[in-house]
Order: sequence, then C-alpha cells, then structure tokens
Amino acid sequence: MTLPSILFYIFIGVVSIQVFYYLSFLFSFAIKRAETRLKKNIPISIIICAKNEAENLKKNLPLILDQEYSNFEIVLVNDSSSDDTLKIMKEFEAKNDNIQLVDVKTNETFWGNKKYALTLGIKVSKHDFLVFTDADCVPNSNKWLEHINGNFSNEKSIVLGYGAYAKKKFSLLNKLIRFETAMTALQYFSYASLGSPYMGVGRNMAYRKDLFFNNSGFNNHMSIKSGDDDLFINEVADKTNTSITYTKDSFTTSEPKTSIKTWILQKRRHISTAKFYKLKHKFFLGLFYISQLLFWTLGLLLILLGYDWQWLVALIALRFVIQLLCFGFTAKKLGEVDLIILTPILELFLITTQLSIFIANLISKPKHWK
Repeated sequence: MTLPSILFYIFIGVVSIQVFYYLSFLFSFAIKRAETRLKKNIPISIIICAKNEAENLKKNLPLILDQEYSNFEIVLVNDSSSDDTLKIMKEFEAKNDNIQLVDVKTNETFWGNKKYALTLGIKVSKHDFLVFTDADCVPNSNKWLEHINGNFSNEKSIVLGYGAYAKKKFSLLNKLIRFETAMTALQYFSYASLGSPYMGVGRNMAYRKDLFFNNSGFNNHMSIKSGDDDLFINEVADKTNTSITYTKDSFTTSEPKTSIKTWILQKRRHISTAKFYKLKHKFFLGLFYISQLLFWTLGLLLILLGYDWQWLVALIALRFVIQLLCFGFTAKKLGEVDLIILTPILELFLITTQLSIFIANLISKPKHWK
C-alpha cells in the first residue's frame, strides 16, 4: 500500500470522527430552541471583580443598575488596581444603596489571583444567588437578570450564559474572536444539554453561594491563576444542577481585544486551564481539536498529492456541510450570522493559532489574570 493510500484511509477515519462528533455532541444544541423562563424576583447579588477598569465601570455600571429587577445588589471588588477604579467604585457606592465595595490590597501569597479577590466578594454578598460578570460587559437588555434568574430552581443551582463580543467592521481579528467565542459556546452549551457540563464563562454565569462554600470554593485550584469560571464549573457541575440560558436578552456583550498579541495572551490564560479538566472532558475536547487539525493537514496534503480527488472532494464536502449546518443554527441563535460564510477560513486560522498557543504554554506559563 502506498503512502498516499495510507494517508487517505487515515483521512477517512478523521472525517468520520468529525462527523460523529458534530452529530452526536454538537447538533443537539444547534437545533435546540431558546426558552424564556421568567419567575418571581429572587434576591440576587451581582459580583464584579475589576482590575484597572475605571473607564469601563463609568460606562457600564449604569446599565447594570438599570436592570428591571426589584431585589438585587452589586458587589464591586477592586483587585489592587493602579488606576482610578477604586475612586469610581466609591462614587457609585455613595450614590446607590444597593452597592457594596470590597477593596482587595496587594497580597504576596495571592498576587495576580482573581480567585482570591472573587472569594472576598462572595463572602460579603448578602444573597444566596450570585451572578457574575466583568467590568467591560454590557447586558443585552434591562431584563438580563430576569432571564438569568428564571433558570434557577430547586434542582438547578448553576446557570451558564453567553458572553458575546461586540462586532467591529472590516476586522478579521474581530471575526476570529467572535468565531472562537461562538464555537466555545456551542461546545459548553452542547455538553451541558447532554448532561455533562464542563465550563462556563465569567462574563455571564451564575450559581448559588452555598454551592460555592459547600465545595470549598476555589481551594482545589487556588494556585492556578486562571479558571475561576471554567475550573470551578468543571469541578461542581453535573447533569442535575446545571441549566443554560441563551435567549438574546440574557446575553452580555464585551469589547474584544484589538490586537492579535493581546488576544493571544488572553487565550493563553484560558487554554492553560484545560489540562485540569476531568479526564472525560479532556479526552473528547482533545479528540475534537486533533481531528480538526488532522482534517486540514491531511486534506491539504492529499490535494497537493493529487490523490483520487472525487472521493477526497466528497469527504471534504460532507464534513463541511455538517459543520456549516451545525454552526449555522448556532450562529443564528447567538446573533453571529455574519460568520457563517467565513467558517472554513476562520476555523483554519483558529486551529493554527491554538496550536501556537499550546506550544507557547509548554515553554512558559501565564503569570497572572491581568
């Protein structure tokens, strides 16, 4: 058997894995319809941990305060900022009775560790239901809290939401960031829908305070700088206690990075936590990524070798049709329709970028959260 033939049979296996993964894991969420669940206003504490976010707080806090929700407080955590963050927080605290302020001083033991600052914020919060977002996030509507709240129940103590990024015209980097964000959401929403939640995003998620303290908070991974959202959810979430919300009123929107360097630094921090996931999640997520990488590598190589192009085109077309259907339905739900037509190009850019990040993280580790 010739080398091209061996590569072709491997390619068939790779395409089979991709098709199986999309149809078995991801398609369940892609075709799922969003449900609006609105309930009585339970008391909620919003936790916002900020480091050098003075301008974002001035711009975005009024939109949080403007929520149509009768019983909520905002816990502002200043994580040793060097700008006017603390001053802005004090100004808002003085004008609003439902704002509490936690000023975290520099601590050598927990330097650069957002989990320490968040823990202090959680401890002073008054209510059992906690909603987490960031200073650079804007709720999509003034009913954001209402939509998050509607997914709590006696059984559901975790709510995973979607944290979108703002659209920027004529920017390939912006499209790449939003594509990666939508694909990540497709993954964690799908896994949660199938009863195996593995992560959430700190820009838009919620859980009960007693769940946090009954599981020793972040103690099991406090030494890891990142992971206040995904590692905690990976540790405590299961098929019975986790709910998802993806109505458009429940989204938050953040300003994306504007340079490839700063975005890669951000992704390095995020990706560095994946090796601490549960074994089953590491296996299936790793299998998906490796099969993506091999699909492009072997596909392009076989095209260059001129191997049996009819079968090659058929396999590539099959995989792309299933991918585009799956991502297309998801993009429509998440308001990212403009990305559908660019999916193949964005995927190629993304997997090569992720490969470079994996290699960079093997050489050196990210030092702090910001």
